Amino acid sequence: MEVQDEVAGDGCELTFIIDGVITLPIALYGFLIFPDLPATTKAFYLTTEERELAYTRVENDLQVNRQPLSWGLARRVLTRWRCCSYDRCAKFAISGETESFGSNNLMGQWLKAIGGYTVEQIDFYPSGATAVAIASTLICATWTDYTGKRWAVLVYMCVACIIAAICILVWSSPTGLKFFAYYIASASYAGQATTFAWANRICADDDQERAIVLASMNMWNNAINAWWPLLFYKATDAPRFTKGMIAMICVSVATLGVTWLVWYLEKREKAKAKLLRDSQEDENEK
Repeated sequence: MEVQDEVAGDGCELTFIIDGVITLPIALYGFLIFPDLPATTKAFYLTTEERELAYTRVENDLQVNRQPLSWGLARRVLTRWRCCSYDRCAKFAISGETESFGSNNLMGQWLKAIGGYTVEQIDFYPSGATAVAIASTLICATWTDYTGKRWAVLVYMCVACIIAAICILVWSSPTGLKFFAYYIASASYAGQATTFAWANRICADDDQERAIVLASMNMWNNAINAWWPLLFYKATDAPRFTKGMIAMICVSVATLGVTWLVWYLEKREKAKAKLLRDSQEDENEK
């Protein structure tokens, strides 16, 4: 037993070392290659003419010349519906908790608790959930970029998580159905890319507001993640995680509600902008 623990410990240490080494060239690549913003770029592979072209191409579409930080900026950003729906309503903080199945390795804990599976199987079977997460993210990101319909991905994610939670709550359900539940719950990972893309598009006309909204989404999600698993997904609750399953259903329903709110407010804003453009065109014609 001690030999097994020692070997397992060495394997975990080696895994962390490999993961760390892999990230170093990626970090170096990003530091050297990412060009920064058109107004501030110092990328060595761009000529002066290319930098000026990049700047002028976005000058009419984005707020390139930023205003200094001030109470006026805070008031402008924090009182608009965009920040209220995405930040203070904590859309990503709420929807981010739908990833709790995977981030807390509930399937691995479940397999270990019910017994009958080898260490290799306990490590290997949850990889199917990772595969579903990758496939869902790629397919949904491609589809939503093509159609522009962000809300549909969040509906898919929430419905999958609700079904998964119900299947696990009904403890008499077959083992195969629980496998299915843990796998489809990984559809939740498709929501992250969609949520950030949606926020980017909504705030595209104000890069300072966009920066604040995106940073706040991350901040609220990390703040909630600090205590959420301790409350709803404690190891002592394995294998049923009854509180966690109920919390998952509640979070998914809340995400559906906020998704509808954002969709409605964005649609209303676009309608107002269209009316304003039409009225301005009529005045110009006169």
